[in-house]
Amino acid sequence: MKRTAKNLSVSTGATEDFFERSLKRARRLDRGEKLADEIRLTFEDPTDLLRVLTAQRVRVIRAVRKKPAPVSDLAIVLKRDRTAVRRDVKILTSFGLVKIQEEANPGHGRRKIVQPLASKYELVATI
Repeated sequence: MKRTAKNLSVSTGATEDFFERSLKRARRLDRGEKLADEIRLTFEDPTDLLRVLTAQRVRVIRAVRKKPAPVSDLAIVLKRDRTAVRRDVKILTSFGLVKIQEEANPGHGRRKIVQPLASKYELVATI
């Protein structure tokens, strides 16, 4: 199960940026400092970021941040086709932007609830 963090940052950046950030984090750990509770997703090409974070997928993230829900309920709230919402949730899950939690659905077996991975999402794109 994926963990939930305080912040989730989606940004663009070069490989060098990744290594520089990693080196800074390693130095902080060596000094015994506590690291921020965050999840970071970096795209090298801003167009790749835009392919993943479409306007409709951002709407899904906003909706589950307000209230985690099954895909069928999200489709109703977002006034979209359930298949389209399911496809968007699958992509968001594969990139680690939302998570699926199974829970008991009394009288109907189990259901999957789409949940946010962080309380705050930050999007930074540098072109």
